[in-house]
Amino acid sequence: MHTVVIIGSGPAGLTAAIYAARANLSPLLIEGWQAGGQLTTTTEVENYPGFAKGIMGPELMKEMRAQAERFGTAFKTGDVTSVDLKTRPFQIVVDGEETLKTKTLIIATGASPITLGLSNEKRLWGHGVSSCATCDGFFFRGKELVVVGGGDSAMEEATFLTKFANKVSIVHRRDKLRASKIMQDRAMQNEKITFVWNSVVEDVLGQDVVSGARIRNVVTGTVWDLPCAGFFLAIGHRPNTALFAGQLKMNQAGYLITTHGTTTDVPGVFAAGDVQDSHYRQAITAAGTGCMAAIDAERFLETSSHG
Repeated sequence: MHTVVIIGSGPAGLTAAIYAARANLSPLLIEGWQAGGQLTTTTEVENYPGFAKGIMGPELMKEMRAQAERFGTAFKTGDVTSVDLKTRPFQIVVDGEETLKTKTLIIATGASPITLGLSNEKRLWGHGVSSCATCDGFFFRGKELVVVGGGDSAMEEATFLTKFANKVSIVHRRDKLRASKIMQDRAMQNEKITFVWNSVVEDVLGQDVVSGARIRNVVTGTVWDLPCAGFFLAIGHRPNTALFAGQLKMNQAGYLITTHGTTTDVPGVFAAGDVQDSHYRQAITAAGTGCMAAIDAERFLETSSHG
């Protein structure tokens, strides 16, 4: 029987583990087969406080993991295949075979950027392909960039990128945007932003780093190459919450709904990081809510009969 089980090994999960371990709760952290979360697919992280010269994403996650381990976090590698939150203690099945029981659960499974599934997209991820303008815009000073999408987040990302880039081309498959009027106007009035209407991206170009995007006009069928140094996906994120469908309250997009910090609608179950935050999606905010979740779990154990 575990006191605290944490699912997810990004900044939220590992920070929760550090705090829970220091509170003598002996947490067990289940890291998926691709441990470390989204930061393991990024290269340089320059906006995480405490690293004046920046730090590589995988290195930052390695340090966090070692810190959690130092204070007594136990780690288990495997994928959680099902959970039962209707009974107490909660039951968690790993890799379809092993069942674990826990008094409290911290969910830090994150969200995955929705990708186009292009052949070079994955290969050039972190080498010019990105889904986070706030994280990576700084690296593209004076360059030309492409943003894919037609919603608010695409307009927001493109507008943000004009602080650094010389030119931002927004590629959209239709001839009108989904974005709210105010966001559309802001983008359309920005002289650094151009729109490539009725078009889709066939592939990202580049050997070691992004050098362009192959575009196809869906009306005329014309294919051409648009040079760019960075390729930003702004077609949304998908929270990794399929496991909890029907057991925890979610919003329409599938993000877990939390109140009073990290509390879900099931007492003893807490959610931290991008799995409940579609707004900020930063390593530092994920770490912050990881800290909150561990403190919330500790207080829940102290004040309930489950302690």
